[in-house]
Amino acid sequence: MLLGEYEHALDDKNRLTLPAKFREAFSHGVFVAKGIDPCLVVYPPGEWDQFVEQGLAPLNPFSREARQMSRFMFAGATDTELDRQGRIMIPQPLVEHAKLDREVVVAGVRDHLEIWDRAAWREQLKEVEGSAELVAERLAAHS
Repeated sequence: MLLGEYEHALDDKNRLTLPAKFREAFSHGVFVAKGIDPCLVVYPPGEWDQFVEQGLAPLNPFSREARQMSRFMFAGATDTELDRQGRIMIPQPLVEHAKLDREVVVAGVRDHLEIWDRAAWREQLKEVEGSAELVAERLAAHS
C-alpha cells in the first residue's frame, strides 16, 4: 500500500526522485498519466493494468465521453523505469498538465502515487480538510 506525502523537487531535466519508501513498488516499471485533478497519477504495472481493466476497458467505445476519457488517459501517458538513482523523467506535456513547478509533493494514494505542484497540494489539503466529514457522510449514504 502506498501511503504518505513527501516533498521533492524536479530537476532541470524534469526528473523526479521517487521517495525511497516507494521504489520497490515501482521496480518493474512506472506508468505516469494525467490525473483528473491538476496532478499526475503514477502506477506500478499491475495496478495500472487493474485501473485500465476496471475503469477504462468497460467503457463503451461508441460513447463520445468514453472516447474522450480514453484519449485523455492514454494519449499523454508514458511508461518508463526508475533509473539507478530512483528517478523518473516526466515528459513536458505532463509537467504542463499538472502545472508543476520545481517544488512538488509525491503523495501515496493506496494503489498509486499522485504528483502535485506543492502550492496546489496545499490548496487541495485545505479543501479536503474543510469538507472531509461531509464527503464521508455522502459516500456512506450511497453505499
